[in-house]
Amino acid sequence: MREPAHDDTDEQTTPEADAGAPAGAGPDASEVDAYLRRLGVERPARPTADALRELHLSHLRTVPFENLSVHLGEEITLDGKRLMDKVVTGRRGGFCYELNGAFGTLLTALGYEVVLLAARVYGDGGRLGIPYDHLALRVRTPDGDDLLADVGFGAHCLLPLEFGERGDQEDPGGTFRITGAAPDAAGARDGRDAVPFEDLDVLRNGKRVYRLEQRPRALGDFVAGAWWHRTSPRSHFTRSLVCSRVTGDGGRITLSGRRVTTTTADGKREERELGTDGEVLAYYRDRFGISLARVPTVKDPHRAG
Repeated sequence: MREPAHDDTDEQTTPEADAGAPAGAGPDASEVDAYLRRLGVERPARPTADALRELHLSHLRTVPFENLSVHLGEEITLDGKRLMDKVVTGRRGGFCYELNGAFGTLLTALGYEVVLLAARVYGDGGRLGIPYDHLALRVRTPDGDDLLADVGFGAHCLLPLEFGERGDQEDPGGTFRITGAAPDAAGARDGRDAVPFEDLDVLRNGKRVYRLEQRPRALGDFVAGAWWHRTSPRSHFTRSLVCSRVTGDGGRITLSGRRVTTTTADGKREERELGTDGEVLAYYRDRFGISLARVPTVKDPHRAG
């Protein structure tokens, strides 16, 4: 999960979840259709790789990566139907657990085989983050395609990656590669140790982004990671605001507090500051489709987790 850099209450709530619930439990046909309308796409005739690519890109363009709930004191519940309701009825986004949790629920309802995978994000100095730092999706189709989907990482691949491919994969978001992970005291080694679920590293433009576990997980497994990111003073989500989405031309718009950053597909950046609260609320509404009663603010970046 990683872009920054979720009423008005200071109460810290722990994300709830049904630890045994699969990613796709619950939604009926009308809820699935409403989700597809939010994305602006038709229901695919079959769960194919091409349909997944369209869904993936449309999700990145319409559902923002955002951590506003963290700073608005809103409950975060890791349940597939609840997450879909936030995205569809609430017209909101979320961070990785929410976005990929909701997207995985949608894909399962559409006939894809979805496996939740845990990852640890590389930070400064190449240090790996906490366990269950990030949630990504392994998606299989009836035609035998095996893909890595991720609509919850901020600036990342715009299209699903071939899960079994170990060479470079060109994507509008950069050049990606999935490789066997180097030895790590906290994770599974590569195939030389004959570990059933070897860890993998996902790289973007030659830089390691996150270390991916291959062992299947349940949505409830990510509750501790979501709680840490929502409450810890070490989490970048408690220290900053972010709301970001891909634009139609492959660029990106991001609102961090009052700063608007526009990035074109070729990497050119422009920044400007919004002035009044009215301007900020209008930007959330007009550019992200998010209607808020008040401007979210980072209250105390040093609060205890």
